[in-house]
Amino acid sequence: MRKYLLGALMLTAIIILSACSSSSGTKVEDIKNNGKIVVATESEFAPFEFKTLINGKDELVGADIELAKAIGDKLGVEVEFSVMSFNNVLASLQSGKADIAIAGISVTDERKNIYDFSDSYYESENVVIIKKTNLNTYTSISSLSKQSIGAQKGSIQETTAKDQFQDSSIVSLTSNGEMINELKSGQLQAVVLEKAIAEGYIAQNDDLTLANFSLKSDGTDAYAVAVSKGSDELLEQINQVITEVKSSGKFDQWLAKASTYTQVDSSDDSSE
Repeated sequence: MRKYLLGALMLTAIIILSACSSSSGTKVEDIKNNGKIVVATESEFAPFEFKTLINGKDELVGADIELAKAIGDKLGVEVEFSVMSFNNVLASLQSGKADIAIAGISVTDERKNIYDFSDSYYESENVVIIKKTNLNTYTSISSLSKQSIGAQKGSIQETTAKDQFQDSSIVSLTSNGEMINELKSGQLQAVVLEKAIAEGYIAQNDDLTLANFSLKSDGTDAYAVAVSKGSDELLEQINQVITEVKSSGKFDQWLAKASTYTQVDSSDDSSE
């Protein structure tokens, strides 16, 4: 009986310790002691985060990248970007591989059960891209019935596509660039993307355009910085930065500057 009681007590202690550990969050003091903040992001989400050629070298640029740098400046530390596929970005917080995640992340009730989020820094809108030659063919959600529609794996756009195109075949792909290539080749008939990202691809592909119909908004179309649960002090610092860059117009300036860059292929980026 004593053995069972001791085992039960040990199990209870482990559960309590695990709960404390998981709720302790990321400490500002630890980040400062490390001298850097590790930021999980992706590299195919222009104008927020993507790669471009600067002086012959691949450089990670975009409005989210500048926001991460501003957070690093606020904390007085270097910024280390960990680039991965979008569906691994949030998971990197749970595994402790990253301190914060910035990658055009929409806030949902499901995600809030696992992560904490900053104030929103950008209000997004989901749209549908099609080939120009199909502009008069795909004029509504129902007109894409039985057709193949692309969306990024693990994204809000994937959820939107599945919810609103229930009579279509939803193809979930890791890379936005891959989706665009499949759209151009005819393997996909449409792609669901955030409007700013969609406009970037259309600017670089004169055979593509926005469909002439709108998608319903479910209220989750706002981007925020994600952190592990319990990172209250870190969130306070991040929110101060967001308030400043929004009120000063800096974030809009970063978006405008990012739109002048040409995105390069990042398909070789490793996922974590």
